[in-house]
Amino acid sequence: MYFLANYYYIILILQAICVFHCIRNHNENRWIWIIIFVPAIGCIIYFFSEIVTSNKIQQVSSDIGSVVNPSGTIRQLERQLKFSDTFQNRISLADAYLAKGESERAIRLYESSLTGVFVENEHLLKQMVIAYAAVKRYDDLIPLARKIYRSPQFARSRAHMLYAMALEKTGHPAEAEAEFKAMAGRFAYFEQRYQYGQFLLREGRRDEAVQLFRALLEESHHLTSKERSYNRQWISLAKQELERKIA
Repeated sequence: MYFLANYYYIILILQAICVFHCIRNHNENRWIWIIIFVPAIGCIIYFFSEIVTSNKIQQVSSDIGSVVNPSGTIRQLERQLKFSDTFQNRISLADAYLAKGESERAIRLYESSLTGVFVENEHLLKQMVIAYAAVKRYDDLIPLARKIYRSPQFARSRAHMLYAMALEKTGHPAEAEAEFKAMAGRFAYFEQRYQYGQFLLREGRRDEAVQLFRALLEESHHLTSKERSYNRQWISLAKQELERKIA
């Protein structure tokens, strides 16, 4: 009886935690019903699918490593490359440089790796597009992006967005808009669509930009908590644009 009483209180506590988390993060109401009417199993499913996900665990681990020793991973990759100068070791180190904002160092490694059988390597080309955009080498970016343009992964990637922005920067606004439109889609691709809104503003098409920003805000109310968290920056920026009374 003592065990059953404890079990009952544990389930009540788990239910309270899960329901509180659900309400705070504006998760779907169906979760609340599952938590209440299927208490033990419902709480376990909610806990692992909404509170503790593999992505969040990886993010926490990564963040802890960055705070404790931000250069540790890079130093390890540098030693690894010095010991064994392979394509994979070069790209791993270049990716780490790029993630840290050391774009020029990343570019040197990427460019030295763009040889032989790797001249068509999709990951390398995509990363070079991102790195070139960071240092505003738009003329160099465009031909690389075109090499991977037909790749399904490129279609709505960040590299595709940077390609569209590069086209505008190099004096091809019509081509840039065609690329932005190719990345349109409701309830998704918030960064790409926010940047399209900025493009419309630069083109003097304020009403279209306002309509796009409003659509982003309206759609944000229908996202899951994880989707809202992922797109928070672009939702916030769209809101700021509207608050500036562009309309």
